[in-house]
Amino acid sequence: MTHLIDKKAVWLKLALRIFSIGLLPTLTAYPALGAERIRFNYGLLERSIPISSLETYTRTGKVDEGLAAYTQYVDKKQLAQLRKVLLTPIPLNQVEVSQFLYTPIGEQLLEKLGKVIQTESNLSGFYAIRAALILSAADQKDFTLLNVLRKFPASAISINLDQSLAIAESLQNLVNQTQNAVALINQQSQQNVTTASTLNTVPLMNLGQNGSFRFLKQTITLNDLSRNRTFPADIYLPIAQTPRPIIVISHGLGSDRTSFAYLAEHLASYGFVVAVPEHPGSNSKQLQALLAGTADTVTNPRELIDRPLDIKLLLDELTRLSQSNPTFKGRLNLEQVGVVGQSFGGYTALALAGAKINFEQLKTDCPALENTLNVSLLLQCLAVNLPNTQYNLSDARIKAAIAINPVDSSIFGQASLSQIKIPVMIVSGSSDTVAPAFPEQIRPFTWLTTPNKYLALINGGTHFSTTTESSNAVVPVPRQVIGPSPALAQRYVKALSVPFFETYVAEQSSYVAYLSTDYVNTISQQPLPLSLIKSLTSEQLEQAFQ
Repeated sequence: MTHLIDKKAVWLKLALRIFSIGLLPTLTAYPALGAERIRFNYGLLERSIPISSLETYTRTGKVDEGLAAYTQYVDKKQLAQLRKVLLTPIPLNQVEVSQFLYTPIGEQLLEKLGKVIQTESNLSGFYAIRAALILSAADQKDFTLLNVLRKFPASAISINLDQSLAIAESLQNLVNQTQNAVALINQQSQQNVTTASTLNTVPLMNLGQNGSFRFLKQTITLNDLSRNRTFPADIYLPIAQTPRPIIVISHGLGSDRTSFAYLAEHLASYGFVVAVPEHPGSNSKQLQALLAGTADTVTNPRELIDRPLDIKLLLDELTRLSQSNPTFKGRLNLEQVGVVGQSFGGYTALALAGAKINFEQLKTDCPALENTLNVSLLLQCLAVNLPNTQYNLSDARIKAAIAINPVDSSIFGQASLSQIKIPVMIVSGSSDTVAPAFPEQIRPFTWLTTPNKYLALINGGTHFSTTTESSNAVVPVPRQVIGPSPALAQRYVKALSVPFFETYVAEQSSYVAYLSTDYVNTISQQPLPLSLIKSLTSEQLEQAFQ
């Protein structure tokens, strides 16, 4: 009897997990046909919950007879979470949902979900899930997960618990690995605090505050005829008497050149020339075109090549302008260049730093794509559609790189990341569900062999903590996805990037004292405590897991 009770509890907890991390992130009226029950199948055993019971609880907070048998196995917090997830509005319309779900990435997500969420005949729910999402999106006033359940085109939604248990186990393994790795990093960061801090011998500056340089902003347009590619770039020019070092910022997928304007302005106030290009095949306009029906992909595999080439072209153009244009002449130091990028931009930064696309690693990882919980692999595995050749994406002018929430585990892997020779800082958020911290930043950090490397961990940071939302954003990022205190995370990025680039691009050795736990502890705050380490090995990670 106890065993059966435990099973009931497992089933309902799995249902909660599926609702909260399964359907909703996919994008997360016609009343005649819709599901009436959710069935949970485990071998020959089956249990079910009437959708009307979920609806009654969600709308009123009352637990009726159909749901009462299960509520005893979950606490009030889990029920409240379920209610919130079922009622959370999805900020998309029918055309936008349809456009995404018919892209290769959308269909891959549907295939993964279809193995768990099936029709009453235990067939893949691929088409039924897509239909339910599109039908529900027709009612924009009530486009919620609860309405999606109602629009499911079958009499019952069948949850395959064999598949669910496998997913839950994989998820738990990832959570455990991440928690153990994060604990190890936090512990090592505190152990690195020196008893006689070098910071006590110099005046302590708050590098998160603006510097003393005033600057101008110019926008230029670049045109690469060989790639049929035209794009703008914002250039922040400090007012100075001597040529200044250059930092290039690469935005993430579906974003634009305004998402890190705060960092561009901050670095410019410290005397850096900052160049911020907009990558036309993976910016907010590309996402807007997809949702409007004028594009058929989230991004093209070719964008993995074009992004680094955009920055190489930008540096070439800045070289030309520094020689011929009065606005730029004598103001740019092309011998001192750094790059910083977030997410897809993090990939871009690491590619420019010397990591090559690793087709052998992709060949190993991408066939198992359907079994992974690492969403970033959907982007990385687009590279398998590229011609398998040696692409020249690195740039010797780049002297140091910062990669924030980068996607790199398979497209580069250990073989390529270990080839980077310049200083690298990786910034990770422990609560990143798009490019999970352990597989995409923490373990890859152990693969770096460059002597000057840093891993900054924002405890509680998400994939979107360090970005600001563009005025051109097509789909607003929900506040719960952004996470707590993004302004604090952005201050961390400002306070760390200044000493990193001063040290390794501007060659000002006095700033190296700020790349330490001593300094990090002076700026670290709740609710996003910050840790910084300079070394970590695979053996230490394995020991932490044991």
